[in-house]
Amino acid sequence: MNNIAKLIDHTALKADTTKNQIITLCEEAKEYGFASVCVNPTWVEMAAGLLAGTEVKVCTVIGFPLGANTPETKAFEVSNAIQNGATEVDMVINIGALKDKNDELVEKDIRAVVEAAKGKALTKVIIETSLLSEEEKVRACELAVKAGADFVKTSTGFSTGGATVEDIKLMRKTVGPDLGVKASGGVRDAKGTQDMVEAGATRIGASAGVSIVKGLSGTSDY
Repeated sequence: MNNIAKLIDHTALKADTTKNQIITLCEEAKEYGFASVCVNPTWVEMAAGLLAGTEVKVCTVIGFPLGANTPETKAFEVSNAIQNGATEVDMVINIGALKDKNDELVEKDIRAVVEAAKGKALTKVIIETSLLSEEEKVRACELAVKAGADFVKTSTGFSTGGATVEDIKLMRKTVGPDLGVKASGGVRDAKGTQDMVEAGATRIGASAGVSIVKGLSGTSDY
């Protein structure tokens, strides 16, 4: 697990996150060399300024946390976030449409984000595994691949559960070796991170990034 920090999206997405907490998040990301900070869209411009000249990316969330916005709204969110300095976007799929087997809408939804981000930002697709059957998880991953996404991601951290080793294995098996897989939600320590990576995760979303790097147990909601 050398250079574990490079796998972590250092995350602060709670509604009551303050300016000072974002400043601290960015300072920690620079100090430990995290892959990115993951912040709500309102903080993207500030985070981009704080991280200018570093290798730390600015990631934000789209259609978050319910995924029930229209494709057009999500595409606008992406364009606005990129304009403000985001270079990675984590979008939530239309979960209800997936459950209705409306694969056309789910793919359209993902593709709208992929096209808005193309050439400017990585796209990660949050499928919210805790709400899905195994068949739905597979179908969601297949649609993300079909729509041209860069990653599939387990969870928002705001639903009924987070990442599991079993889900990461299933997602990796479904998308193949080339697409990114992000484990997010409840990854709190170095052991949990290692388990996710061994299962096939190539990125970890966590608010406990510092604790993970230090090999300690922390609290992670994301």
